[in-house]
Amino acid sequence: MDITVQWVKTSWTKKSRGGDAAARRNAAPAGFPLVRVPSDFAHTVRMVEDDGFEPRSSHVRLREVGVHLRNEGDRLRVHARVEPLFGLPPRPRRPPAVRLLPGQWVRWQLNYRFSSAAGVRDWSYWLDTFNVTYGPVDRDVFLSEPTVVVDECGPVR
Repeated sequence: MDITVQWVKTSWTKKSRGGDAAARRNAAPAGFPLVRVPSDFAHTVRMVEDDGFEPRSSHVRLREVGVHLRNEGDRLRVHARVEPLFGLPPRPRRPPAVRLLPGQWVRWQLNYRFSSAAGVRDWSYWLDTFNVTYGPVDRDVFLSEPTVVVDECGPVR
């Protein structure tokens, strides 16, 4: 069965916490049309503050994406990893894995805040969105409403 993964990674600093920059960041989509990648790869889209949150597509091996995927017969088990462990917010209780039937998909979002080791640089922020579908799909699948949404975004003041 086909498994399709899209990883949308958005990153910013305190400069984009308010005003026009925050409006551009908040307007960034959580899903994009798929590009053709080899079967053991994920479609990645990076959006960073320095580029005005302009989407940049590429691909990485599935094992480099922060999700655990396991085929369980007629279902696909999906669970996002929390990486790296030193980012905020704390996540003492995580939601359970999602089990997708063919034709279903999940959008799983996690956010992070980091400070530099010596406090020399400003805080930085990430938003990871993992779009995962099970079964054959068209290229616009991640522009539609997901079957399941897991929102693990917490306070990152």
